[in-house]
Amino acid sequence: EQQELILYYQPIVSLKTGKIVGFEALLRWQHLKRGMIAPNEFIPLAEETGLILPIGEWVLQEACHQLQTWQQAGIVDDAFTISINLSVRQFAQPDLIQQIERVLASTAINPANLKLEITESVIMESTSHIFQTLQRLRERQICLSIDDFGTGYSSLSYLHAFPVDSLKIDRSFVQRLEETSSDMGLIPAITSIANTLNITVVAEGIETAHQLCKLRMLNCNFGQGYFFSQPLPAQPATELLLSNPQW
Repeated sequence: EQQELILYYQPIVSLKTGKIVGFEALLRWQHLKRGMIAPNEFIPLAEETGLILPIGEWVLQEACHQLQTWQQAGIVDDAFTISINLSVRQFAQPDLIQQIERVLASTAINPANLKLEITESVIMESTSHIFQTLQRLRERQICLSIDDFGTGYSSLSYLHAFPVDSLKIDRSFVQRLEETSSDMGLIPAITSIANTLNITVVAEGIETAHQLCKLRMLNCNFGQGYFFSQPLPAQPATELLLSNPQW
C-alpha cells in the first residue's frame, strides 16, 4: 500500500523576507481505483489500526530524503526546514527518538532542519513520557511546533512549561482578519506572548494579500496558505523553489 502514498509539500514563507524558508510535508493517498483520498478519510482508520506507525516512519524517511535531494542539488540553503506531523499515537511510541535518529543519519540531515508538528492534544496529555520525549528531542536540536494552535482546550500558560520552538495559528483565526473589520481576534495576544517567550509564530491558511499585510503588522514570523501556494508534489515544489518567488 505504501506505493500508493505520496507526499505533497506546502511552502512556509518568511513574512519578513517574503521568501520560502521551508516546506510542510503532507500525506496523500493516490488510490488506484478511487483516485486521490484526503488524509481525513484514512488517517483516523490508520490511527485506530496502528498502521499510522509504519506510515509515519515512511513519511519521516521520504520527507528527509527529499530535503537531502534539494540540499545536494544546491536548491535550498542550510537553514531550510522540513515539517512533518506527528499524532498522539506516533508520539507515544517508545522508539520514536531512535527512529528519528536513524533517518537523520541515513539522510545526513541536520536535526535543526527537521520540524515536528504536534497538536495541542499531545501537549495536554502531560504524561512524564511525553514531557521526557519533548525534552530529548530538544536536546538533539530538533524543532517542535504546536499545530492548529488555539483550537484545543489548552492555555497559553503551558507554552512556558514545554520546550516548543514555534506555534501555528489555526486558519480559523486568520480567516477572521476581514478587510472591513478592525477585529484582530486573539492573534495579537498570541504573537505577543510567543515573542516574549522566544517562540516563533506561523499563520496557517493565508488566502489574501490583506490577511498577509495584517499579519505582517502583527509581527507574525511565518506564513502558509493558498495565497502562496497549494500543497505540491515533489517535482512542482522543486520548480517553485527554482523560480525563487518573493511575496
